[in-house]
Amino acid sequence: MESNHTARQVALVTGASRGIGQALALGFADAGYDVIVTDLPHTEAELRKTAEMIGLRDRKAYLYLLDVSDRAQIDEMTRRALAEAGRIDVLINNAGVLKPSLLQDLDEQTFDLHFDVNVKGVLMMCQAVAPHMRARKSGRIVNIASIAGRQGVATQGHYAATKSAVITLTRVLAQEVGMDGVTVNAICPGIILTEMGRNNLGSEEAMRHWEDVAALKRLGKPEDIVGPALFFASAQADFVTGQALNVCGGIYFH
Repeated sequence: MESNHTARQVALVTGASRGIGQALALGFADAGYDVIVTDLPHTEAELRKTAEMIGLRDRKAYLYLLDVSDRAQIDEMTRRALAEAGRIDVLINNAGVLKPSLLQDLDEQTFDLHFDVNVKGVLMMCQAVAPHMRARKSGRIVNIASIAGRQGVATQGHYAATKSAVITLTRVLAQEVGMDGVTVNAICPGIILTEMGRNNLGSEEAMRHWEDVAALKRLGKPEDIVGPALFFASAQADFVTGQALNVCGGIYFH
């Protein structure tokens, strides 16, 4: 049994069954963290594969099925995770949804879904985990936003609005918890070739267009988000909080 002084650090990643979330979970395992992974019930088979890959890295995986738009589920998951893992050093709010629609055609149900998951889910996860971090006088929160939240994108107005909200919540929460040793930062991915990213692009022609626009002349891989997240979680980022970092290969520069 490891003592409190030698216990591994623990990262919690929401939306960890695939894409950026899976890459983050495995990246933190590679960096020596035990990892709490969560996602929706219908992703259980994929989420278990993520947990198995963490295990192959000689790290402990804690798996919970979770809808981040449901406060009761969040509270129960957090209680169980703290009881089983003992601590949460890093919270990565990655779970999100994107269903494109013109604003003129946007229905109320779709609007509510995006804000419930992308904004309320982030806030409620922070509300559940931050008190534990503040009590320990140590913690890192990393929210996955998007460059869409910087300027908006046609057919993604509702999604972009949620990501703008995440950036603002990040800035404000950083001010509210900083005195207790907790930092809060956001990552704004560009076009990442996940299932969501490919579906959103829609065609090889669109993919080539954005490759040409990007300064690095390529689109992102989920693994491209890992390094920035590890930086925000590290001691090297002790004096960095309330920031939103674009990780987009040079598509957006503000």
